[in-house]
Amino acid sequence: MDLQAHYHSLFTKARQELIIKGNEVDKKINDPSDSRRGITLLARPDDRCKSHIVDFLETLHQIDPYQYFYPSTDLHITVMSIISCYPEFKLEHINIDDYAAIIRESLSQIPPFEIHFKGVTLSKAGVLLQGYPSTDALERLRDSLRQHFKSSTLQQSLDKRYAIQTAHSTIMRYPQPLKNISDFIQVLEKNRATHFGTFTINNLELVYNDWYQRQENVKVLQQFPLRTNP
Repeated sequence: MDLQAHYHSLFTKARQELIIKGNEVDKKINDPSDSRRGITLLARPDDRCKSHIVDFLETLHQIDPYQYFYPSTDLHITVMSIISCYPEFKLEHINIDDYAAIIRESLSQIPPFEIHFKGVTLSKAGVLLQGYPSTDALERLRDSLRQHFKSSTLQQSLDKRYAIQTAHSTIMRYPQPLKNISDFIQVLEKNRATHFGTFTINNLELVYNDWYQRQENVKVLQQFPLRTNP
C-alpha cells in the first residue's frame, strides 16, 4: 500500500465532509454504561514521540477544549484487533494462554522495526497521526497473525471491520460538534508534514481494552519482545 497516498485520500475526503456536513459525534465516549470490550495487540510510541504529540494536541485543545484528546498514557498503534470490542465481552470467555501461544508463534520471525510519525490526517472518527514503518516487518507480522488465527478455532474477529494496513495512531475524537471547523482544519493543514519522531518497536502488548484504549480500562495480558534473529 502507498501509505502517503492513502493518508492523503483520507484527509481530502474527511476534510470535505467536515466542511459540508460537520463532524460525526461519538456519543459513547463519555457514556459510563459503554460495556464494549475486546483484546488488542498493540505497540506504544516512546516518550520523545509522546511529548511531540502532546504538544500538538495542546494546540488543538486551544481551538476546541471540549473534544476528546488522548492522554500520553493511551497513545498507541493497533497492530491487530484480535477480538474487536463488543458489549459485555469478558476475559472469562476465553483462554488467554491459547491466544498468547498463537501470537508468540506468529511473531517468532519478526525483528524489531521503526515507525516514523510524519504528519496528521483525518477520518470520520477524528484526528490521526500518519505512521510509516521502516520495513515490511509490520505487514509480515499482520499476515502471520491472520494465517495462524485462521488455522485455529479460537474466537477472533481479525479484519471483520476492515483489513488493517496502516500504522496510524488516533489522537483525538469528537464527543460533540466542533466549535470552529475553519481554524481546526487550518491547524491540521499546517501540520500535514510535521515530524513527530521515530521510535523502535521492540515490544508488543496484548491488552484487554475498551473502545478508546483508556488506561483505566486497559489490562495488559502479556508482553511480546521482538528479537533480531541470528
